[in-house]
Amino acid sequence: MKKFQLKKPDIKGKIRKIRNLKKEDVIAYWKGRHERRERILEARRNSAFAKKMQPVYAFMNRFSLIFHALLACIINFTIEAISRHSLAAAWNYMTGTPLVFLYNAFMIFVTFSIVYLFKRRIFVRIIISALWIILGIANGYILLKRVTPFNAQDLKIAGDGIALINNYCNGFEVVVIAIGAAALVVWLVSMWRRGGQYTGKIHHVASLLGIVVCCILYTFVTNAAIDKRVVSTYFGNIAFAYEDYGLPYCFSASLFNTGISEPNGYTKKKMAKINKNGELNKSTTSRSSDELPNIIVVQLESYFDVANAEFFTTSEDACPNLHNLYQNYSSGYFKVPSVGAGTANTEFEVLTGMNLRYFGPGEYPYKTYSKKHPTESAATALAALGYGTHALHDNTGNFYSRANVFNNMGFDTFTSKEFMNVLQTTENGWAKDEILTQHIMEAMDTSDQEDFVFTVSVQGHGNYPETQLIENPKIKVEGIEDEALKNKWEYYVNQVYEMDQFVGDLIKAVEARKEPSVVVFYGDHLPTMGLKAEDLKSRYLYNTNYVIWDNVGLQKQDKNIPAYQLMSEILNRLDIHSGTVFNYHQQRKGTKNYLSDLELLQYDILYGKQYVYNNHPPITEGHMVMGIRDVSLSSIVPQLSSGYSLYGENFTKYSRVYVNGEKQKSSFLNNTRINLSETELQDGDVIQVGQVGSSDTIFRMSDKYIYQNGQLVKQEGTATDKDKSWVDQEYDVK
Repeated sequence: MKKFQLKKPDIKGKIRKIRNLKKEDVIAYWKGRHERRERILEARRNSAFAKKMQPVYAFMNRFSLIFHALLACIINFTIEAISRHSLAAAWNYMTGTPLVFLYNAFMIFVTFSIVYLFKRRIFVRIIISALWIILGIANGYILLKRVTPFNAQDLKIAGDGIALINNYCNGFEVVVIAIGAAALVVWLVSMWRRGGQYTGKIHHVASLLGIVVCCILYTFVTNAAIDKRVVSTYFGNIAFAYEDYGLPYCFSASLFNTGISEPNGYTKKKMAKINKNGELNKSTTSRSSDELPNIIVVQLESYFDVANAEFFTTSEDACPNLHNLYQNYSSGYFKVPSVGAGTANTEFEVLTGMNLRYFGPGEYPYKTYSKKHPTESAATALAALGYGTHALHDNTGNFYSRANVFNNMGFDTFTSKEFMNVLQTTENGWAKDEILTQHIMEAMDTSDQEDFVFTVSVQGHGNYPETQLIENPKIKVEGIEDEALKNKWEYYVNQVYEMDQFVGDLIKAVEARKEPSVVVFYGDHLPTMGLKAEDLKSRYLYNTNYVIWDNVGLQKQDKNIPAYQLMSEILNRLDIHSGTVFNYHQQRKGTKNYLSDLELLQYDILYGKQYVYNNHPPITEGHMVMGIRDVSLSSIVPQLSSGYSLYGENFTKYSRVYVNGEKQKSSFLNNTRINLSETELQDGDVIQVGQVGSSDTIFRMSDKYIYQNGQLVKQEGTATDKDKSWVDQEYDVK
């Protein structure tokens, strides 16, 4: 049998060759590569196959615009088939609404116009085609996981999606995505090398002129399509809009149509009339400071009363505590701006009183405006009356950019998951809401005055498993024949049950304080279950449920409330009149031009001249502190082999140890101990512990401790919890 011998690489020789390399050698090398490439291309051009194809290539170049139009139609059909998960559905869309289909195909056709600027036209066509197909694949995949289709705002929260990929994708899917991405890159590189080049002369001026003409023509076609109502600029339901108007148009609308366009009639005089000479700027109440109640608002993730579902029943009441509250306190349907996703948009409407109808389709103001600009909110409105204001969320602080947003909304503190020791999680890895009760109480303990606490839960978050993950579920679901669908609903219903237990525990904790208090619970949107209107007793996909508990004697008033009117309703019932938009709702709800003037008011506050503020906006910059409790260190003990055990208080899994500013390898054991396995200390070293979020965002730093003779010497006043260095960081880690 023949033996194979491996030749030992001459590493020293290669290093010596590189050292002696001259400029002329480099030039000669690249010249040789270029000449070899030209010989290869010449051989291909002179091959028998190439000669046979020359008439074909000439014909295709002569009628390339027609072939681009055909390719655009093929791509449009392909991405719609992928998005709709059905060739038949794509065919029905194409034949049922041909004008919409051709309009979207024309948009794709316009993008192909840039190929005339390049010699590698085949490669450029492949790149453009691949981008459109990837867009369709992304939308089709996302629609398997949620109701809301892929839109431009998802690109702005792409970091969040990567951080939470395990909550949406199993290991096999992650591997397939990675392999697919790698294969695409390899293929594109191959096509760059082998795709051939256009041999004729490129007329750059004529090509640029052609691109400009295409863009102008597209503008005219778009305006005509909007005028003739072929497409629309308002998406009442973004999922339905994608089905009606197609992926290319809807995605581009979400990309370029953001913010609030200046409404007709926007003038300083008009805003003065709406403001009624400063009536909207007032902060008043008839209640004394002792009578002002704590106001706790709790947003329950993906919650709705499952008793409203008509296609299944449960073995026992899934939410007994909430049902008891519904019977004895003000409650009703809660109209939200989204279905199956869009948590932050419901938050935005509740906290600001603004209607998302006037923003761009699929927009998240948390990611566009409020992330970077001070925004009047319920926090600023109640702070004007002396309230302490706190935000809590049992997920990460960077999720939906909440750390920046809540700071810009004027909250005093924000306690995120980085400051919680979450011991109980769902089978899908989300924190259970029971952790929130103690942190709500701690937030209220930080101030002597009344408090406004805005809490966002996460336990009900999807994706909901098709296999049975809960071995002995408390609540059984009956009436669903499909096993996978039954498992999904049974998982969800049991999360609702535990969320309901949290509701009961929170009410007990508030009652035990014996302070005037109002507690509001509502669902942010329906779960991602593919629900249809006929599945619900309300026959409306934008309805969840709300209830207002109190111990101040509010009369029970059951009615349906849209999210943007919730806070104005609560404050009005408490005889609190504060906050520009809330005052507007209280004074103008149900009157003539109520919604059109609301649009003017929202535009003026966010994008206009802020006439309504009379040069005195309620917030110009944030002052928020992350977390409530300080991390403190007590001692550090050498381990037997190497490293140290650091002892202190208020550690969490997100605590990171820094020595002289450098992050150390550490392992969290419990809230009082962290192990440092590889750290070596010398006298004079400075030790700090920081609470660190995604993208290494340091939310809060402990005081500095000097290591001296095996002891820790605290440097009072050196904590960095108030400098908010995280505010200006760009972080996007859903």
